[in-house]
Amino acid sequence: MILPSYRRLSKQNLQIAFGPSLTNQEASRITLTHFLNLGANIVCSVKIPAMSIKQLRSRLSMEKEENWIDWVIGKKAGQQGTVIALSHSGNWEISAQIGESIKPRPAGCIYQALRNPLMDDLVNGDRRSRGVVTFDRKKEMQAAVTMLKEGGAVGVLTDQHAGNAGIWMPLFGKLASTSPLAASLAQRTDSLLVQATVRTVGLARWVLHTSDPIPTEGLTVEEVTMKLNTLLEEEIRRSPADWFWVHNRWKTPHPNFLLSGVKRGIYLPPEMKPTDLQPFKIMFRSPNWLGDACMAVPAIRAIKEGRPDLRFTILSPEKLMPLWKEIPEVDAILSIPPKSPPWQVAKLIKSAGSFDVAILLPNSLRSALEVWLAGIPRRVGREIHRGKRLLNQTLPLNRQLHPTLHQTEELLSSVRHLGGPEATVRTPRPTPQGPIHIALCPGAEYGPAKRWPIERYRSVMEEISKDHDLTWVIVGTAKEADLGEVLSRNFPGKVENLCGRTTLPELIEELKGCNLLLTNDTGTMHLADLLGIPVVAIFGSTEPALTGPGHLGSITKPPHRIIRRKVECSPCYLRECPIDFRCMKEITVQMVTSEVLESLREVEAV
Repeated sequence: MILPSYRRLSKQNLQIAFGPSLTNQEASRITLTHFLNLGANIVCSVKIPAMSIKQLRSRLSMEKEENWIDWVIGKKAGQQGTVIALSHSGNWEISAQIGESIKPRPAGCIYQALRNPLMDDLVNGDRRSRGVVTFDRKKEMQAAVTMLKEGGAVGVLTDQHAGNAGIWMPLFGKLASTSPLAASLAQRTDSLLVQATVRTVGLARWVLHTSDPIPTEGLTVEEVTMKLNTLLEEEIRRSPADWFWVHNRWKTPHPNFLLSGVKRGIYLPPEMKPTDLQPFKIMFRSPNWLGDACMAVPAIRAIKEGRPDLRFTILSPEKLMPLWKEIPEVDAILSIPPKSPPWQVAKLIKSAGSFDVAILLPNSLRSALEVWLAGIPRRVGREIHRGKRLLNQTLPLNRQLHPTLHQTEELLSSVRHLGGPEATVRTPRPTPQGPIHIALCPGAEYGPAKRWPIERYRSVMEEISKDHDLTWVIVGTAKEADLGEVLSRNFPGKVENLCGRTTLPELIEELKGCNLLLTNDTGTMHLADLLGIPVVAIFGSTEPALTGPGHLGSITKPPHRIIRRKVECSPCYLRECPIDFRCMKEITVQMVTSEVLESLREVEAV
């Protein structure tokens, strides 16, 4: 009643372990029994240290007692030491309290010091009073090794979240950071390895189960540790209420929840495929602009490669859904209807199920409010996010001004901060066969400061069509339909005016059939770059080093070409030029024609 957060954690962990086969009512019942057991064990911990071994054994029976006698007491162990893999199951302190019963064989246990020094001294005092030597895992590991080499028995807890020191491997089908200490100690000291677990069988009555010796010879530490996890699962299934469900066993690491760079790596049994794992669900809030969304794709690909269990959902404005359908790394898309309030978007997110992490690219307060209302436990955004108070993990801002870091590279740097890998280079796009088509995008939704004069585009088209049999494909939004009309009206060559006449899926298909794109700095430029289409891009008020083509991970042949006149007032990032538009006017028809022809020659050569 007084620990609701732990009650929720217990039920959450039970659902992870047993899945849909466990009803909410059953999870509540197991949680209640578990809390009763925990409370009883706390009370028992006051009495047990004052009891003799004989009195304690009257309360504790042995399952597979021959294994305890042979391998822990050591009747058959000979000169070998024994590593005992322990877990937080039942009244687990009994495992240490009966250490006296294995005399004259020396006994010890490895522990992690408690934060409260008084509680730490109390617990270890009880253990030492039974003749059990305690080894602080941060300071006294060599002493534990020595005891094992001298034929002693050492207990090691193996069921806690091991953080960055662990191997990520399945526990109940979900990746968990697992300590390899028991397995590595057994192999390092040529010791036997057994698992011991305690189950509650009545009021202040328990049973201790000791496994058969676990093979270690010829196996890797990862393989042995996985065997321990499998045995632990079996014991938990036998007595679910006994395991320590209020420990966050499947914790999401901070900050590096992408696992490609973890110290000890990820291990899956040979018979298990990544698709067999319970998914780690990331929801990625898409940018609102086409160009920004395209520049985010390499980061999305790197995130997807960050861990084998990752399921990737894009939360996207409805208008950008066709783009995300082109990205195979995206598993699902949630479409945000136009003008939806944040609480409606939160309801949409909840209807799609639970998520482990939300990564926000828009810096708006609204985007943070959406995922906060949806109850996503880890909410990640940039350090400068306007909704920073609603986030619980921030990405450091790149403060390097010179040289300018491209927006795509900055996003990839953020992915590496989350533990993700370097971006992989994409395979080249096949060159379209048949007649040559050049796409031309004369507009720019941001404003006229990005637009090269329309009459100069017309002159370039006419100049190139004189000596080349090709078709110009004019593309743009409905707001730019008049530009397409100017370029196509009475044009002496071949032209298709699709300006304002294509949906985003149709634009994607049209670009795939083109050999080249001539464009301003537009979303269409980034889309072509993403699709692997060579681009000749004209820049004026913006900075190509920051948002230019050529950074989306695809190999294009020929490479992109950027045309720019660096004047004293550029880049200004204004929507309209307040002076003489010199950055664009100094780019001549001859300059652009030359670059297009050179790119066209390379296209024809390919």
